[in-house]
Amino acid sequence: MSSKLLEMTGVTKRFPGVYALKGANLEVEAGEVHALLGENGAGKSTLIKILGGIYSIDEGKISINGQEVDIQDVKAAQHYGISIIHQEIVLVPYLSIAENIHLGRELLTKAGFVDKQTMYEHAQQLLDDYDLGLSAKTPIRNLTVAQQQMIEIIKAVSFQSRIIIMDEPTSSLSDKEVEFLFKTIRSLKKQGVGIIYISHRMNELFEITDRITVMRDGSYIGTVVTKETTNEKLISMMVGRDLTNYYVRDFSEPGESVLKVDNLTKKGVLENISFELKKGEILGFSGLVGAGRSELMKCIFGLDSFEEGQIIVNGKPVKMNSPNDAIKHRIAYVTENRKEEGLFLIRSVKYNTSIKILDQFIRFFRVNNKYEDQQADKYIKELSIKTPNAEQEVRNLSGGNQQKVLISRWLATNPKVLILDEPTRGVDVGAKAEIYSIMNQLVKEGVSIIMVSSELPEVINMSDRIAVMCKGKIQTILDKDSFNQETIMHYAIGGH
Repeated sequence: MSSKLLEMTGVTKRFPGVYALKGANLEVEAGEVHALLGENGAGKSTLIKILGGIYSIDEGKISINGQEVDIQDVKAAQHYGISIIHQEIVLVPYLSIAENIHLGRELLTKAGFVDKQTMYEHAQQLLDDYDLGLSAKTPIRNLTVAQQQMIEIIKAVSFQSRIIIMDEPTSSLSDKEVEFLFKTIRSLKKQGVGIIYISHRMNELFEITDRITVMRDGSYIGTVVTKETTNEKLISMMVGRDLTNYYVRDFSEPGESVLKVDNLTKKGVLENISFELKKGEILGFSGLVGAGRSELMKCIFGLDSFEEGQIIVNGKPVKMNSPNDAIKHRIAYVTENRKEEGLFLIRSVKYNTSIKILDQFIRFFRVNNKYEDQQADKYIKELSIKTPNAEQEVRNLSGGNQQKVLISRWLATNPKVLILDEPTRGVDVGAKAEIYSIMNQLVKEGVSIIMVSSELPEVINMSDRIAVMCKGKIQTILDKDSFNQETIMHYAIGGH
């Protein structure tokens, strides 16, 4: 580490009626990967948005290379060499890689026209430097999420950024793609770039970061050297207490079969999928990105069609032509993409909780507002949703609380089978423990859960059995005494 690249001191930000930040501190050295850690709602996003010129600062100061700066907007942030790679990809899908890299700073010919050829050549050179094997003319919509993530990084590097912020960069990546990302990060370190790394995956922090700054409730808690701390100490700093029983699960003997999938086939996607789910069990689904897990769940829930096979509920074959069919059979599905496919972000907690049970409180064009309020308040209390009230817009909640609102919507339908696709993605450790506790309580009450997860510790600790998928097939279904990461990965990469 050669010099102090960034220093944020006593940063305070107020919104009407609330302090988002209260005297927060962060410093990053050149050539350092510095993690920013905290529960959802701890103030990480606000701090980053101030650094990126999205929010203005109320109090405190920001210095870059020892000089105090005033970051008034996004353009000023770029001028000071700051780039943010957001968790949600913000590339334009119908433009090419080259056009996305140069978006807003297009190269021009002497006549003043956009010089597409030079842009393609420049972008291709960047792609080749990172050995991505892509053409700069490829439309963004044709890339995988992992490839789009790399384009975001290349775009940041092309700005000659000295400070790059990565917000949950591995949330949609396979292990192999994470390896490639970390190789890129180490290359940037050698060039003296300072990286602010935000992730809830603790194992990643110990692998790639040099120091970790912890925030809680908008305040600075402390900074530690990564190799000198422990998982337990970081969690204690984050939540303000020791978090015992992180994985909450009381195992008991599952009951009879409630759902059976028999030889389900969707050409080119899924092949001869067969499994059964028992009453009061958690059946985990593991596999690499692209294994077909989410596609399978969408077929079961009636969101996608399939050519062959059948779905059997309580011993009877059923047709799943739409989600309404699944709901009638007491099946609920919490999508992995809560912001795009799950929640109505600009509507209230109450609206999002009650949207699937409208028939319960609307009679003859009259709304029973009291019953609707009772339902919303019930789930706010039962799921410990941190919100000022039921009228709060969901977009103003933290990621963990948004996830609990989405779960509450489907619990309101009184399901017998609950499909959870990546239920803790982008959720902090405190909220994760709460979601595990909710799952544990549900199976104790006789609900059956299918949990799709890319986090092996999660699927191992919460599941009764684990189905491992690879390239659209179920490779094996493991019983609890066979669970370990090596065995799961063996089957996930196609082993027999």
